Amino acid sequence: MTKIETERLILRNITEDDAFDIFEYGREANVGPNAGWKPHENIEETREIMKQVFLNQQYVFGIVLKENNKMIGSIGLIKDPKRENPYALMLGYAISEKYWRRGIVTEASKAVIDFGFKDPEVDIITCCCYSFNQRSRRVIEKCGFKYEGCLRQGERRYDGEVFDIESFSLLKEEV
Repeated sequence: MTKIETERLILRNITEDDAFDIFEYGREANVGPNAGWKPHENIEETREIMKQVFLNQQYVFGIVLKENNKMIGSIGLIKDPKRENPYALMLGYAISEKYWRRGIVTEASKAVIDFGFKDPEVDIITCCCYSFNQRSRRVIEKCGFKYEGCLRQGERRYDGEVFDIESFSLLKEEV
């Protein structure tokens, strides 16, 4: 099991035992919609999503506060579905609204980026956000990502709405 420590956080692989913590932040009204997924309706839905997205993933971690050992979010690197480049990974994250605006996602992101670039197979890490998600954009910019452009009407969200996607990237030699 991989574990990354920062000043305030432990980033560790997610296990089935984390279902209730993931459900707790996954059901919050503004967490999922800002990232493109609908809020979780029940713990069974969370467990199913965990199987598809979180479990047995090399670069997907729970964000755990050192002060109370509580998982408050998730962060990870996955193959970039928007690029035909086997050396490209995409950063994604979600965190409970209770912990927004505390620099936690920036702290976790920088640690995961450093960890990802230690892999000799990773040359570029990308990150995208909806144009309306200014909080996420600030995190991305604080991590040193370069703005690539806007994919207008680039993604249809779970509720049928279509949004512009802002695209950013960071090359290994830029960190």
